[in-house]
Amino acid sequence: MSPGRPASLAETINATLADLLEHDPRVVLIGEDIGRLGGVFRVTRGLQQRFGKDRVRDSVLAESTIIGQAVGMAISGLVPVCEIQFDGFVYPAVNQLVTQAARIGHRWNGQVEPSLVVRIPSGGGVRGVEHHSESNEALFARAPGISVACPSTGDDADQILRHAMGLGSPVVMYEPIRLYWRRNLPARSTEPASAPTAARVVRRGSDVTVATFGAVTNEVLEAAQALSPDVDVEVVDLRWVAPFDLDTVLTSVARTGRLLIVHEAAKYAGIGGEVAASVAEDGFHLLKGPVRRLAPDRRAYPPADFEDDYLISVRQIMNEVLEMTK
Repeated sequence: MSPGRPASLAETINATLADLLEHDPRVVLIGEDIGRLGGVFRVTRGLQQRFGKDRVRDSVLAESTIIGQAVGMAISGLVPVCEIQFDGFVYPAVNQLVTQAARIGHRWNGQVEPSLVVRIPSGGGVRGVEHHSESNEALFARAPGISVACPSTGDDADQILRHAMGLGSPVVMYEPIRLYWRRNLPARSTEPASAPTAARVVRRGSDVTVATFGAVTNEVLEAAQALSPDVDVEVVDLRWVAPFDLDTVLTSVARTGRLLIVHEAAKYAGIGGEVAASVAEDGFHLLKGPVRRLAPDRRAYPPADFEDDYLISVRQIMNEVLEMTK
């Protein structure tokens, strides 16, 4: 990192992994091309040279074996941190994650508490082909025993990784590809989260709450700034989507009376539906109007030249907020 420049998401994750490897001999990294190459996005660049091939391991091109190894390592007392090259490649590993990693602790009556992390580059906006641009976090969010996190900043990724080391159960962390090396992010509040797994209020407001996570948090912040001062938008970055911090969302809705949920994954059966249902159940009396969701339709991610028609834009967010507050 050059002096005077803020660390990017990729640089922060690299530094956090290096620190964990340095201070905890149980930590082992596993993934396709993460060692000699430093990963497709160079997030693990230099770590194998520094810590050796036993600690930073290049795996075979088989996602099921990556997680299979990690489960065995975790049972043995190690803390493996796996990398899946793209979110669209995680499907061969679902069986190992859901039926093995998530259930080992209960299956053995709590005699083992396997800590392992699965890092997954995720999302669109980088002109990738269809199986490189998915947002499938809801797939694991519904699996008991698995925690799912979606950081939008390096600081949050650092906190998530450090918390996951001692959790005693699997954590899947979705890392927005288009934020890996981006530095010009919109301003946000530095107000800390109340706990490592809590949501973070990244912009205070009084007219409407927008709950979001991942890369699209930045579009939400841009929309909020563009609407100010006519509409005062409060932005809640969920950070963790399974379990998610309902209390922070309800506290925000109590201030604003309105809730919009924005995410990059398809609206149908997405995280937004769970947030909306939870707020309707526990906070209906706080609402001035119906909860609304803004997310892509349930369809395959389009070719690169048409991805702008799929991704949620700043203008769409602005229009939705204006509709809710008119």
